[in-house]
Amino acid sequence: GPCTECSCSSGKEPDKDPSHTKKKENGDRLCVPKIFFGTRTHKQITQISRELKRTAYSCVPMTILSSRDYTCIHPVVSNSSNRNEMCVELLEGKHGKSCSYYHGVHKLSEHHALQPAPRVYQAWDIEDLVSLGRKLRACPYFAARELMVGADIVFCPYNYLLDPQIRDSMDIKLKDQVVILDEAHNIEDCARESVSYGVTEGQLRAAREELELMVTNSIRQEHHEPLRAVCCSLI
Repeated sequence: GPCTECSCSSGKEPDKDPSHTKKKENGDRLCVPKIFFGTRTHKQITQISRELKRTAYSCVPMTILSSRDYTCIHPVVSNSSNRNEMCVELLEGKHGKSCSYYHGVHKLSEHHALQPAPRVYQAWDIEDLVSLGRKLRACPYFAARELMVGADIVFCPYNYLLDPQIRDSMDIKLKDQVVILDEAHNIEDCARESVSYGVTEGQLRAAREELELMVTNSIRQEHHEPLRAVCCSLI
């Protein structure tokens, strides 16, 4: 049946506590788990959020995690081939500039259209977030991450859940949470990809030359000798 805590059924203000902890009678803290919904492509997330909109749960707090390729709106960074690096450089202020969109992120994450409220709020997709971000001149990428704190359901591509490096960088904690994987037969390929690394013959030859230089100059020979042997055998 409908959850009595849900703001959409009670007509009350949504729970403002971002960690969604509720007290149990014996003093323990009971955590309501988040649902992490992993899909193969970003396109599928759009389809699923559209379906969510049609259900009785369209007013549940949610967010969609996706890459800067889909959510960066900075005029220079979004047209660059290495958006991640450029974004980090801007935020670190390496060239004396910063990103005004990033500094306006709260305008988007706190916007009433994204705050669950009865009869007002609707499930949204990446395009909705990006167009609202453009309107408010605020960063959709970081707004989506901020919204994860209070979200009951988090949509994201598989690799955000499977790849430990992405999990860490996105601050995703899966312990005691609910994980749903859509079209789970694709998981094997995705898992293989996240622990695979492509290398060219040219890179191998360059590495072998550098290692040879180390060995002939007796620099940590015991470490570099076996690495050189691996490069040789692969070539």
